Amino acid sequence: MIIAFGLFLVTLTFIIWQPRGLQIGTSAVVGAVVALLIGVVSFDDVLTVTGIVWDATLAFIGIIILSMVLDEIGFFEWAAIKMAKLSGGSGKKLFVYILLLGAFVAAFFANDGAALILTPILLAKMKYLKMKPLAIFAFLMAGGFIGDSASNPLVISNLTNIVTAGYFNIGFIEYMQHMFLPNLLAIIASIVVLFIYFRKDIPLTVNVDELPEASSVIKNQTMFKLSWGFLALLMGGYFIGDRYHLPISVFALGGALLFLAIANYYKAVKPVETIKSAPWQVVWFSIGLYVVVYGLKNAGLTDIIASWIVELQTQGTTVAIIGTGFLSAFISSVMNNMPTIMIMDIAIDKVGYVGNEALVYANILGSNLGPKMTPIGSLATLLWLHVLAQKGVKIGWGEYMKVGLVITPPVLFVALLGLL
Repeated sequence: MIIAFGLFLVTLTFIIWQPRGLQIGTSAVVGAVVALLIGVVSFDDVLTVTGIVWDATLAFIGIIILSMVLDEIGFFEWAAIKMAKLSGGSGKKLFVYILLLGAFVAAFFANDGAALILTPILLAKMKYLKMKPLAIFAFLMAGGFIGDSASNPLVISNLTNIVTAGYFNIGFIEYMQHMFLPNLLAIIASIVVLFIYFRKDIPLTVNVDELPEASSVIKNQTMFKLSWGFLALLMGGYFIGDRYHLPISVFALGGALLFLAIANYYKAVKPVETIKSAPWQVVWFSIGLYVVVYGLKNAGLTDIIASWIVELQTQGTTVAIIGTGFLSAFISSVMNNMPTIMIMDIAIDKVGYVGNEALVYANILGSNLGPKMTPIGSLATLLWLHVLAQKGVKIGWGEYMKVGLVITPPVLFVALLGLL
């Protein structure tokens, strides 16, 4: 257990620290190789982990490629300006509308897509509108928070969702039915809590007339019009895939590559550059870190967590659901939600999936929302901080946690109520 934990902590430290630009995937793979060499995991374990995460990882790459193409044609910038104009210059309405936009992007393009693509657009627009630093901080923190808190409604909304749905063979429609209400509650609670917390920093008025017309930022009108129909067809594909039990990546990655080919035909993108710039490091990060985490499972961590869940069940269904959600949230906040989702999934599987389906969804909510308490909690937050740092905006850990520790627990609690 000590060796497995030590290796995990060293690997996670290098992933977060990234000394001399060391990529997160490289650190994770090195950690996995070391785990294999010292006997923490076996080669069969590596194959098991690959079998668990391959669909989720390929689907995630597809979602990001699709997002990148849409971003290239101006889709998200158009949406951001539309929401700003819709506010009519009211700072409070703008705050709420930006959160709703973030929830939409997170639902259909994953939380990491929201962090990578929407964040720089919002930052640029806020600077263009000459917002004060405190207002910019409020909007950025709110946008970063909603990206994770609203990444629950669909299997494709978060990498953790795809991993868990694949692990327990949960269908696209089945998942959506269970998570509709919790996600709705999470969005409402997020807006209320964030608004209360940042109410003094939200400007009363914003001169949105300074912004360009939304139509002016569209770089390819043909692709922009086609994108709406294509997204509708892609969503239909997910339902068809659910009917025939096809891997989610068939439509997520397959659809993204098809959309990329169409965009290339209309000269809207340079496909080679788009594929090169896709976050391939996430592939190695997912497989590598999960292999390292599987070593914790071999060392008995999942047995310990399973015993905790059983103890929670003795206190009744309500305590079990809320307790599992907060247990997942706490572990995610200190250990990152990527390894947490696998550890918790295996632990719940040991307890028994049949009759405990609500615990699976509580785990997802905890793994998606809980990480917002700390900067290291999720890959999306790490990407979000990295994007901001590249734009010259530095948010310290203390500054981040001062907000995250306050706003996350009540939102998670409200979301978990939707499972009761």
